[in-house]
Amino acid sequence: MDRRTPSSLAEMTATELLAGYRAGDFSPVDATEAVLEQIARHDDVLNAFVLVDPESARTSAEASARRWQAGETLGPGDGLPTSIKDMFLTKGWPTYKGSTLIGEDGPWDVDAPCVARLKETGAVLVGKTTTPEFAWKGTTDSIRCGATGNPWDPSTTAGGSSGGASAAVGAGMAPWAVGTDAGGSVRIPASFTGTVALKATYGQVPMFPASPFGTLAHAGPMTRSVTDAAMLMDVITGFDSRDWAALPTPTSSYLEGLEDGVAGLRIAYSRNLGFVENDPEVERLVTDAVSLLERAGAVVEEVDPGFEDPVEAFHVLWFSGAAKVLEAFGPDAVDQVDPGLRAGIRRYAEASALDYLGATAVRMDLGVRMGAFHENYDLLVTPTMPITAFDHSRQAPEGWPSDLWTSWTPYTYPFNMTQQPAASVPCGVASDGLPVGLQIVGARTQDRLVLRAARAFEKASGEQFIRPVEPMARTSAV
Repeated sequence: MDRRTPSSLAEMTATELLAGYRAGDFSPVDATEAVLEQIARHDDVLNAFVLVDPESARTSAEASARRWQAGETLGPGDGLPTSIKDMFLTKGWPTYKGSTLIGEDGPWDVDAPCVARLKETGAVLVGKTTTPEFAWKGTTDSIRCGATGNPWDPSTTAGGSSGGASAAVGAGMAPWAVGTDAGGSVRIPASFTGTVALKATYGQVPMFPASPFGTLAHAGPMTRSVTDAAMLMDVITGFDSRDWAALPTPTSSYLEGLEDGVAGLRIAYSRNLGFVENDPEVERLVTDAVSLLERAGAVVEEVDPGFEDPVEAFHVLWFSGAAKVLEAFGPDAVDQVDPGLRAGIRRYAEASALDYLGATAVRMDLGVRMGAFHENYDLLVTPTMPITAFDHSRQAPEGWPSDLWTSWTPYTYPFNMTQQPAASVPCGVASDGLPVGLQIVGARTQDRLVLRAARAFEKASGEQFIRPVEPMARTSAV
């Protein structure tokens, strides 16, 4: 399939919109109106937003248009319609985190670091996107907000926990977004919706307040192109003293070297990490994608990184964090949350400090193994997901042996445990008409190299994969 030439502002990437602003072909006001129209037309089907603020968006867009006209733009995001996952604090807007436990009273007087940076660059914030309760799982549905559908087929899930953000990007409801990822939450939905996402190295995108999921919790860009992801990294990175683990402010743009290609890079391709069973069509499309990287000059070797599935250790760390989330809401809170979250917390309620330290030891060993692995290989490539999107009303594909989200996301959570950067880029469309993602993993702090390889693949593939702006089915997703 050939990628469509954008026929409307809603179909454009952030990079294309900025080029249009510079040329005077259209303005941030035009782009914002196009996005708001898309939301009005399709969000009743997709349910990507928990909050939309047209008045605020129009005011911001008009101010940006004046800056563009005067040649006084604030930064690379000036005038770009943007959505924010409803896990990030937003001054003046409530942050519900998908939970009925959180009321509307606030006070809502603080911006998360990435939100503050977006405002400083002049981005047009249009609203907040849906998340499962406290971002706890790999699908986006909650008691408070209902289920979020996939632009490729709204009867299927957009993934999670940043599913609202990926649905918004895919459906032209904003060209880019910021999501959180503590176990796959930007990469899972990117794979399911045919969009691009980067889980940045831990600390690269500062977080405040700190996540109860601790040092598993990353943040990163969700976009319609790799170039957009690099540009958004330029906006949302930078030291913030409120994050004790924040890395120093980058000294160069993430766009620098993005077009340098993969010639000579040592890339390890693992079909299944040694323990995953893939849908055969997913495996075929990912293998074909890897061959494109090889033809682009990469030195590819098929090899597994050599670790066993760390899922039990991840569960101890994950559900201990989830229990900590609920602690602030009183002893009865667990009875009021998503049944799956409740079951997971109760299953691991007896985990001791020794269990937690044991899980941490597994995590540290995994980090050591991957550190050694990257002495021999610049990058590791895997499928992002072993399957395509499934029914949005389910917690796992029909007939799956487990409903727990980690049972069908084996490629994502290991690299939260190691804090490595990992991107998902679309690499094909399966016969069910749904997209497949290619995951590219780098050593810690090698975010630029990950983006560079993702861009090389995007170019080698001819950018041929349609990312729909119009939902392909009209099945209600709520």
